[in-house]
Formats: sequence, C-alpha cells, structure tokens
Amino acid sequence: MYVVLVYDMEADRTQRMLRLCRRYLTHVQNSVLEGEISEGDLATLRGEIEDTLIAGESVIVYELSSDTLLDRTVYGDDPTEDSRFL
Repeated sequence: MYVVLVYDMEADRTQRMLRLCRRYLTHVQNSVLEGEISEGDLATLRGEIEDTLIAGESVIVYELSSDTLLDRTVYGDDPTEDSRFL
C-alpha cells in the first residue's frame, strides 16, 4: 500500500521522528514522508510511533489501498526520484 505520513513534533524532537520514519518511507518535505510500505512494516512503524510520541505531538498516516486512488503531481524537483537509485 502507499502511505503519506505527516508529523508535528516539538522542534528539538523532529529529527528523532524523521530518523524513525525514514527507515520505512521517503522524506519529501519538512515533516512529510511517503512511499510504498507493506502492511507488516506499517504495523511496526505505527507501534514505534506510538512509543515515541509525547503529549502535544501528533502523526497522521494517510493510507491509499489502491494505486488508482493516487494522483500525485510534483512541481519542481521530486524528492522520491533520488530514492529509486539507492
């Protein structure tokens, strides 16, 4: 499945969430990541997110269960293009 993940963390903790989410998804903008992820990896990521969050912080995960539901338009450089060559 394809997911878009956005997070809002205390400024001194944003790198912690970014490092966690980058293990599963591609970082595309400040607090935004996206990409293909298996259901098992998504369940693992959700658990790790819950363990990391403190009061006042949030993470939103948008799931797209079908590629036909995704209409993605990028203006300018596409950060996901670099990840395909790793």
